[in-house]
Amino acid sequence: MKFDLVPPASRAAADLDGLRREVRALLAEQRSAGVFTPTVDSWGNGWNPEFSRALAERGWVGMTVPRQYGGGGRSFVERFAVTEELLAAGAPVSAHWVADRQVAPSLLRHGTDEQRARFLPPITRAEEFWAIGMSEPGSGSDLASVRTKAVPVEGGWIVSGTKLWTSGAHHAHFFIVLARTAPTDPERRHEGLSQFIVPLDAPHVRISPVLNLSGEHHFNEVVLDEVYVPDGMLLGEPGTGWRQVTAELGFERSGSERFLSTYALLAEALREAGSGGIPSDPRLGALVGRHFGLHHMSLAVSQALERGDAADIPAAVVKLLGTQMEGDVVDVVDELVGPSERDASPVLAEFLRAGVLSRPGFTIRGGTTQVLNGVVARGLGLR
Repeated sequence: MKFDLVPPASRAAADLDGLRREVRALLAEQRSAGVFTPTVDSWGNGWNPEFSRALAERGWVGMTVPRQYGGGGRSFVERFAVTEELLAAGAPVSAHWVADRQVAPSLLRHGTDEQRARFLPPITRAEEFWAIGMSEPGSGSDLASVRTKAVPVEGGWIVSGTKLWTSGAHHAHFFIVLARTAPTDPERRHEGLSQFIVPLDAPHVRISPVLNLSGEHHFNEVVLDEVYVPDGMLLGEPGTGWRQVTAELGFERSGSERFLSTYALLAEALREAGSGGIPSDPRLGALVGRHFGLHHMSLAVSQALERGDAADIPAAVVKLLGTQMEGDVVDVVDELVGPSERDASPVLAEFLRAGVLSRPGFTIRGGTTQVLNGVVARGLGLR
């Protein structure tokens, strides 16, 4: 039993069948060559520079970056189609993920000409990888409470503070740091914040692993101990960091990764249910329907980003509904497989193991459910 990720009506409207076939052909080629094995939560845990460079050679990294910077000059909707195919296949995309999803659009919108010329070409070639320094100990999703400070000095800034849950920092070359550049006003906490580009191998930057329950190393604590950052590495204007971060979160929260992290698990469970390996259950069909609905919602956000519209509230809705559904996939399949694993295949058992381990982070990363409920409520005028 299988289902196509994209309903026929959507495919016809977007006319992206050819592009999707190209991606599927490359995925089959890379799997056959042993470059990767499909996995659950591949955009978070699948660090594979070789695979990222194979995508870049096809023009599928930095697709929306203008050609003058080495990008594809293509639409957000085309990028959406490629991304869906990669995530549905459980492909290892985390090496270039942050740079492609968040950093490149931020550089295009807020960066200087020099910053774009320096950083965008190696991003599109999958040669330089990035992380994001937002969360901090004790602040979590409340970004307005960050305590990292940047003090102006001649020719630049001295940045000090600690960033936590920094995905991929131990592999990445740079990260964007949110820091306070003006004193905190309790009534206007969102003001006085700025963003900086910091090399992760810079002097006085210390990276420590934060291991998950299975002992895997994905998250990090990054300590900046009076790190000098030249003026040319300030992203945007001083004090505009909150507006920039809000726009950036539209890219981070709205993508198909917010509902496809456990797609490989659901697809394998459907195959097992069809062959009798696990019990058939109507909840599996309901999860398929929710996937289709979230596909259309996420596609609508991509179309809004293409138009240059604000998408922070719709993105928060996609993130809320998507991560809840990802967790439901794990719960339903875990119940159907049972503690004895019944007659589940080794593939399904491994996908389920990975899903159970990843599940606690689904509703935390990119903003906790509680915080996003508040974002949506305020955006709809409910509080």
